[in-house]
Amino acid sequence: MISPAFASILASGRAQFNARAAEARRRFPALDMAAFGTFLHDGVDPLVVAVTAAAPERAGSVTLAAYDMALELVGHGLAGPAAKNPFLNTVWRELAPSFASLLATAPLDVLGMLSNAAIHIASVAGARPAQWQAGMAAVAPQVGSVAQLRAVGQVLAWRAGLAHFRLGALAAADTLPPALALAAFGEPGAQWPQVHAQLLANPWRGNADGREFGSFSGLGGDFGTPPQVRATADGCGFAVSSAERHYLLVADAYGAVLHSATAQEFEQAPNELPSSVRLDGAAVHIGVRSIVLDVPAGDIALAANAHTLAITSPWTHAIRLLPLA
Repeated sequence: MISPAFASILASGRAQFNARAAEARRRFPALDMAAFGTFLHDGVDPLVVAVTAAAPERAGSVTLAAYDMALELVGHGLAGPAAKNPFLNTVWRELAPSFASLLATAPLDVLGMLSNAAIHIASVAGARPAQWQAGMAAVAPQVGSVAQLRAVGQVLAWRAGLAHFRLGALAAADTLPPALALAAFGEPGAQWPQVHAQLLANPWRGNADGREFGSFSGLGGDFGTPPQVRATADGCGFAVSSAERHYLLVADAYGAVLHSATAQEFEQAPNELPSSVRLDGAAVHIGVRSIVLDVPAGDIALAANAHTLAITSPWTHAIRLLPLA
C-alpha cells in the first residue's frame, strides 16, 4: 500500500492524474500500467513522503512532476519492475528522498539530474553505481542548490569509475563550497586548493598500484585479440587496437573507460617512452621502481602518456596500467 500522504494527493487530483496516464498511453502504446503502478509504490511514494515531511505545502506539485516523469520513464522501459536499468529504481526509492528540500523547490531538475546520472553510470562498464549512490547520500545534507547537486554528482561519478569525467569534475568541484568539495572527496579538514592542485597534477593520486583493464571478448570482455596500445597525441589517454577495432582508453586512480575510436586515430598516435622507463626481460623499471610482470618475457610492449605507462603482451587480453609518478 502507498502512504496516506501519497494516497490523499492522488485521490484529490484523480481526474488530473487519470488524464495524464491516458495521454501517456497514447504516447507510449507499450506502457505497462501494472509496472507503472509498481513504480508509483516503490519509486514515487518514498520521495512524496520525504517532501511531505520537509515541505508539506509543496507535496502536491512535487507529486505531479514525479508522476509525469514516472510515466515517461516507465513508458521508455527505463523504470519499473522490468526496467532496462534497475539502478534507476533504486535511485528514486533510496537516494531521491535524501534531497527532499531540493525536490520541493525544483522537482523536475532534481529528478531529471538523478535519473540521467543513474542511467549513465549504470551503462558504463566498470563503473560503481552503488559507490556513487552512497557518496551522494553522504553529502546530501550539505547540498543547497541544483547547481551544487549537479556538480557534486559529477565529482562522485568520476570517483565511481568514470575516468573521462576527470577534468570536468575538477572544474565542477571548484564551483562548490570548499567544505562540500572536500566532503565529496572524503577529505574533510584538508585544504581544498592543495587537494585540487594534487588531483590536477596527478591522475593517480591515492592509487600507486595502477590497475589492469580488459579481458577476452569471448568471456564477456572488451578485446577479441590481445590489444596493441599507443599514447594519444593529447597525452591524456591511449589509442587501442584489437581485432580490427579501435578504441580510446582513459584511465586514472578511480577507474578506466573505453570509448570507440578510428583506425586513423590509432595510426597517428605517437609511441615514445620517457627516459625514466625501460624494459628488462619481464621486469619494467620506472625510475627507481621495478615491477616484475606476470607474463613471459619477449614481445612485451610499452606505451606512455603524460602520467601513465600501459603494458601489453601477446599472452594476455589485459592492459596493465601503472602510474609514472
